[in-house]
Amino acid sequence: MKKVVIGLFAIIAGTSFAMAEDGGCEAFKWPVTREQILFAAAPATPSGTALAVGAAADLALVPVEQAGFTLPPERAPASDTFGAVASVEVPSEGAIQISLSGEAWIDVIQDGQAVKSAGYSGVKTCPGIRKSVRFKLAPGPATVQLSGAKKAELKVAVLALE
Repeated sequence: MKKVVIGLFAIIAGTSFAMAEDGGCEAFKWPVTREQILFAAAPATPSGTALAVGAAADLALVPVEQAGFTLPPERAPASDTFGAVASVEVPSEGAIQISLSGEAWIDVIQDGQAVKSAGYSGVKTCPGIRKSVRFKLAPGPATVQLSGAKKAELKVAVLALE
């Protein structure tokens, strides 16, 4: 009986490991290898700062009530969560990809209007990267709002599309 239990455990564990491997970072709709590299060396950055396209930041978040959102987040955050506001200069191509290390809602605002995402991919089995969202914007300044994070820090990468 003991051998049967151990055998079943080994089969279940092997299957779970294989599923996690298959559903890891490769399960994103687009590659996230750039984010993995950037997140490893992301500098600590306070809320309210500018994010650079092609770089990552280890963003310090504040309680959502103190975040100073330009517009209310599309998805209302719980009161015991964290958020941040940052600026970004959108390149001439106009499309950017914002990737996060953990769960949070992303709103991008340009010219006083919230911009709907053009694509989303999220995976819970990729170490260090939780979601990646694409936006089609006009070149120029935009505001990135993060809300609903359960932790007071979040790695954020802003990249041009590949």
